[in-house]
Amino acid sequence: MAKEAAGKLEWRTNVPDETSKKLEPDYGLVGKTWLRLKCVMGGLVMKVWGFLEKVWNLGVAEPRKVIHCARVGLALSIVSLFYYIRPLYDDFGGNVMWAVMTVVVVFEYTVGATLSKCINRATGTILAGALGVGIHWVADRSGDKLKPIVLGVSVFFFASAATFSRFIPSVKARFDYGAMIFILTFSLVSVSAYRMVELFELAQDRLSTVAIGASLCILVTMLFCPIWAGCELHRLIHQNMEKLVDSLDGCVAHYFKDSGNLTISEEDLNKKIQGYKCVLNSKATEESMCNFARWEPTHGRFNFGHPWKQYLKIGASLRRCAYCIETLNSCVGSDIEAPPCIRKHLSDKCLKVSSYSTNVLKELAITIMKMKKSSRIEFRVAEMNFAVQELRDALKSLPSHLLAPPSSTGEESTEAKSVPIKKADVLPPIMKVLPLITVVSLLEEIAARIGGVADAVEELASLAEFKPAKDRKPKQNLPTNKIISDNLNRQTI
Repeated sequence: MAKEAAGKLEWRTNVPDETSKKLEPDYGLVGKTWLRLKCVMGGLVMKVWGFLEKVWNLGVAEPRKVIHCARVGLALSIVSLFYYIRPLYDDFGGNVMWAVMTVVVVFEYTVGATLSKCINRATGTILAGALGVGIHWVADRSGDKLKPIVLGVSVFFFASAATFSRFIPSVKARFDYGAMIFILTFSLVSVSAYRMVELFELAQDRLSTVAIGASLCILVTMLFCPIWAGCELHRLIHQNMEKLVDSLDGCVAHYFKDSGNLTISEEDLNKKIQGYKCVLNSKATEESMCNFARWEPTHGRFNFGHPWKQYLKIGASLRRCAYCIETLNSCVGSDIEAPPCIRKHLSDKCLKVSSYSTNVLKELAITIMKMKKSSRIEFRVAEMNFAVQELRDALKSLPSHLLAPPSSTGEESTEAKSVPIKKADVLPPIMKVLPLITVVSLLEEIAARIGGVADAVEELASLAEFKPAKDRKPKQNLPTNKIISDNLNRQTI
């Protein structure tokens, strides 16, 4: 009986011990408030720490911005001495504030921008001051009744004329700030002339303090780690060429990745492809840098009268290439794929055109960077044109592939009927090949536009009088110009 009882199931109920329960602490109102305050302070500290980390990374990535901030602080510290030193303050008085304001408003990142604002401010102040004193002299001779009328009419006329001049494109590009300073100074002088007796001394003090602030800005920006707008423009054009090289190589390699030429990860490849967007967005920066570079004196390898406007033509040619690369990038993700035999028939030729086109851009980038005429650019362009001609010949042989008979049996198996038909399978052959033909035509157009970039760089080299580069030994496995021209003539015949 004991064994039978032991074999039976026993039902047990476990009652938890009240002492084994974990009691949640009751913090109360003060405790909960302290916890919330602690969480808020912790989040605030993390945000501040993240912001400081971003600031540190920005300073490490672009140390010239840190140098510019130090220069502004140095200029303001020096101009503040006119307040701290008693003899200087006795000479200028409260008008020293105009010198401080001039430093704050005029000091810019590049030397050209600072010179542009300094010259504009000085010219506008001189013209407005001299004109204001002259109008004041005429108003005094007109009598007490006509004096406010003469001053009011003069302010209306000259302020309107100066404001209208700011709408003129040539004036707005270079003298917009000067026109604004002219309006401000002339209005202050004309309005103050009605109540003040010592108007000439006011104009003289304002002119002297502006001259002090502007001169100090010019000296600091040119003597302490100068940042030249011309060098920045030169570097920007060089970087844009390198970005186009990466974008063109990346787009073609990604489109023909089944050919086995993709050696990097897709994430890095996508970053390289996006370089053309920087080229498309650089127009405003190029124009402003070109405008500021024209104000700068001779510096480094750039002489006075350097053809800065030619850089704008090169930038425009690069953007024309970037537009085609943007269209080419949109063809990469096409859902319709050409038959493998046709892709294989054109992939080598397309990759060859892409390679030779990027070689031209690389040679042009070296020409811009070293400011020396390239002895190989004609050879590179001839290579590119020869590769384009080969691509055209390969494209002409496509109809034989497209018109090939679909099948010789004329019967379909039952297994083939059971397979679901995809949308791409019912497309006519020409529709399947159309995206590939678009890529081919875009590569031809890109090669032609790169030729335009080469012409613009060659014109810059002649205008700026670039020195010829030392001859580099050509590679033995590359055809010479004579062989390329002979091949082109044979194909034409």
